Amino acid sequence: MAAKNETAQESVDGPYYLEKVLIPDDSDDDYQYEEVLADEERSMAEGDDEDLEAAVRALRDASDGTGSVLQRLSSAKQPFSHIPEVVDDFLRNFLVKMGMSRTLDCFQAEWYEMEQRGLLKTELVEFVPDAYTHNQLLDNELKNVQRERDSYRQAASKASETLVKLQKERDFHRLQHKRVVQEKNRLVEDIKRLKKHYGSYEPALKQLSYKYQVALKQKMLISLERDRACGQANSLEATLCNVHSSSTIRSANRDTGLPPQQEKYQSKSGKGGQLQNDGIALYDQDKDPTKNTAQKHPKDSEFPVSSRVNPYLGQIKALASHCPKASGFRFTNSLKAHTLPISCLALHPRKFIVASSSDDQLWRLWGMPMGDMIMTGEGHSDWLSGCSFHPNGGSLATTSGDTTVRIWDFSQGRCILTLDGHTHATWGCSFHSCGDFVASCSMDNTTKVWDLQSERCRNTLRGHVDSVNSVTFLPFSNTLLTCSADKTLSLWDARIGLCAQTFYGHQHSCNHATFNALGNTVASCDSYGVVKLWDVRKVAAMITMDTGPHPSNQMAFSPSGRTLAIASNDGSVKLVELASTQVSSLLGHDDAVQSVVFDHKGEYLLSAGSDGAILIWS
Repeated sequence: MAAKNETAQESVDGPYYLEKVLIPDDSDDDYQYEEVLADEERSMAEGDDEDLEAAVRALRDASDGTGSVLQRLSSAKQPFSHIPEVVDDFLRNFLVKMGMSRTLDCFQAEWYEMEQRGLLKTELVEFVPDAYTHNQLLDNELKNVQRERDSYRQAASKASETLVKLQKERDFHRLQHKRVVQEKNRLVEDIKRLKKHYGSYEPALKQLSYKYQVALKQKMLISLERDRACGQANSLEATLCNVHSSSTIRSANRDTGLPPQQEKYQSKSGKGGQLQNDGIALYDQDKDPTKNTAQKHPKDSEFPVSSRVNPYLGQIKALASHCPKASGFRFTNSLKAHTLPISCLALHPRKFIVASSSDDQLWRLWGMPMGDMIMTGEGHSDWLSGCSFHPNGGSLATTSGDTTVRIWDFSQGRCILTLDGHTHATWGCSFHSCGDFVASCSMDNTTKVWDLQSERCRNTLRGHVDSVNSVTFLPFSNTLLTCSADKTLSLWDARIGLCAQTFYGHQHSCNHATFNALGNTVASCDSYGVVKLWDVRKVAAMITMDTGPHPSNQMAFSPSGRTLAIASNDGSVKLVELASTQVSSLLGHDDAVQSVVFDHKGEYLLSAGSDGAILIWS
């Protein structure tokens, strides 16, 4: 309770100090000091309650100045929002602040002495005027404002430096922008001039192309006339020689006395044997003007007889009885074969091994269906566009954007032959069944037949007026099938390099064409997804299917010939049941599908695309 009273008193009067003061006997003042025992006079009764009212009664009984104390205690109970500083506290704080300790001691001694004697009139003790307090507050605010001013000055100086830097950068970028705009305007003007210049070339090119076609036709006609004239001249020369020889034989017979029958026989089987009884010249292969007059290379291979029969026809008919349906194929496995798009897949002639060619300038061999990599080859200087196995399975032919055809030997693990003759990128290749010839097609509008023994081009097939996009040999035949961006397909005799048949019907660039296993049907696809099936004997379209609008890139017949797989640019593989022309799709690639191929039994279907992956369907 005493502690509460002291706290209340201190809250009214402010903090005070108790100090022991000794008054010497030889003091100069005449005042008689008495010792007052505060503990005895101001002690409370033991039975009293320790509350505020008991403390007030004790103080009223023990002290004469009870009125002022009660007044201050009652005023302490009233709530204050703000208690100003009293004068004595102000003076004490001022003296402490100034370091005037002796003055402070004297002030406190005299102050408490007067308070104990009751000489200090508390009602006259006032609070410190607001002006002083306000001055202190203003002083503190001034200091805070000065600190803020200094911080703002620093921030302003930094902002000024940043502004100058940004202005310099702005001016620099303005200059760069003006320079870029000037260059852009100059380039726009150059492009306009180039377009105008290019526009002037188009009619000239059309005129030159027309002249070239006319000249080519005239050359062909002149060549035919020349060959006919040469044939007639040779015939006349042979007739004259026979006439002279017959007259010589008759004169000799007259000299020897031979009968007329023997003379007739002699005229039939005499020197050269080139005339029949009626005087017509017989065929002489060495003097045939239509035969290729190019000098024959000693290492040239001979084309096999074209009457060979496909030995796998029986196996094909057996597969047709239990071929799987197109709707039964499901995704089985996938492998990341190349880092760039895959352009072509080729199947080994006897084993389930697949070769892949890619835009990363590499070709690879894969063991299927597990997808184990067997071999990798590199050597082309540009992207690879196609590949084809040798009939014996020991080598591989590849075509590339570097205009060459390369032959790779697996046993040596390297390129053994480079065939260079095309003037533009080569798109595809195909081996003859005998293995001595390989055909390649190119963007230079031609197809070339290469002899691997003499390592030279035997024939160049000219007739297409745009890029030749695919080429394939009819199995066990000398017939070549090509398709071109000029919207046509052509059948060629590879021995003499002449076109036998041309198929018309596509409205857009033909991307690929292939034979079925029997060789009596041709399938072709174009850049708008239109697929056509052609009867080779009738040279007419049997079926037309629209799988667009996305381009169809490549096709493959199943070994039974009843299903056609189409690699589409929309990222799907389309399967067509040829009997019902029902189309189904296999989805799994992330990009365009570039190539498809069936295995030997038709149980697996492999597809490769621009995502660099090979997907296996079974």
